[in-house]
Amino acid sequence: MQNFKLTLEYDGTAYRGWQRQAEGPTIQAEVERALGRLTGAPVTVIGAGRTDAGVHALGQTAHFHSPTRLGPEALRRGLNALLPEDIAVRECLPVPETFHARYDARAKRYRYRILNREARSALERHRCWFLDRPLDLEAMRRAAAHLVGRRDFKSFESSGSPRAHTVRTVTAAEWHTGEDGILCFEIEADGFLRGMVRNVVGTLAAVGQGRLSPGDIPRILAARDRQCAAACAPARGLFLVRVIY
Repeated sequence: MQNFKLTLEYDGTAYRGWQRQAEGPTIQAEVERALGRLTGAPVTVIGAGRTDAGVHALGQTAHFHSPTRLGPEALRRGLNALLPEDIAVRECLPVPETFHARYDARAKRYRYRILNREARSALERHRCWFLDRPLDLEAMRRAAAHLVGRRDFKSFESSGSPRAHTVRTVTAAEWHTGEDGILCFEIEADGFLRGMVRNVVGTLAAVGQGRLSPGDIPRILAARDRQCAAACAPARGLFLVRVIY
């Protein structure tokens, strides 16, 4: 029995998220189906985290155990031949038997993209949140700075899967400008709550629109109440950039 680590890239538009479900296509189910065909036996794939419906990944990681005689490169090529075009295996590596994609992860980095210009984009419609009114980027940067450090992010947790402990350590929360009206928010932390990044972005966008001020962020954090933060940003602008081990 061998243990393999996969690094995956995918467009999450057509999927109901990473985790296998009884109904609807998921990334995990597609990868397991392809591995089963390739190895001739059922395979369970464990991801580093669950991305929601419509969320994309540049560097999702997963692991699986298999008695296959195929080497890592043959597995990578075979998977890419069998997977749908919107899912790709960037890397397949042998790892120690004890490696676990989820429990061994030390941190994750996410990117959120906002298209901030007057005209919408046909090509970016599944890859960004379109906001046509100008955003105050400097105010959004000042607001994001309040997120860095060890904080209780209960106010930014979506309902559905509450965690007993909602304290997380954010090591980076930065806005960058791209081409043609694209604004990118990058955040890295030792862990994320359900919906945390999208709820943070929705609140930072409210700051950029003048509906909140940068100084409201500490108050929202201290409240530990989801109702104090702004509405959740849509899934289509979110990317899991990498998992850090």
